[in-house]
Amino acid sequence: MLAVDDLAHRYGDATALDGVTLRVDDGECVVLAGANGSGKTTLVRHLNGLLEPDEGEVRVNGTPVHDDLVAARASVGMVFQDPRDGFVGATVGADVAFGPENLGLSREEIDARVAEALDAVALAGRRDERIDELSGGEQARVAIAGALAMRPDHLVLDEPFAGLDWPARQSVLERLRALH
Repeated sequence: MLAVDDLAHRYGDATALDGVTLRVDDGECVVLAGANGSGKTTLVRHLNGLLEPDEGEVRVNGTPVHDDLVAARASVGMVFQDPRDGFVGATVGADVAFGPENLGLSREEIDARVAEALDAVALAGRRDERIDELSGGEQARVAIAGALAMRPDHLVLDEPFAGLDWPARQSVLERLRALH
């Protein structure tokens, strides 16, 4: 479960969040909608400790995020608004393997996770393709695969459809529905 209690966050004198309380139970699929600048990205960045609250508390699976950042980041897979912001590998497979490699897993386990994640986003067999040659929708799916390869308890996507044309949006949405 993701739990946010009376969360406040400020950027200098500007208040981005003030008294936000939210619960997302395991298995729930939630869409958080709001105008640009309303605090959506600020909120989701608290879920895995990328930001620290000025007030309030954020818990992942019952544990306050800042009591165990490693556990929070392992439990909350984050896909950023622009997938290119999170790419670290030149090829699809190298990028998706990055997280599991940093867990110190065996090559067999890494390969299995990469194959499973790419299959989940309908990119099986495209492991050796260059990310910069993929469409925007395909890049979004690679970013989702990278998060899935970590086998998180929760998957958080920040503006997953930003910058995508209609067919790419449909493709990403179809994959998210299948994952849910």
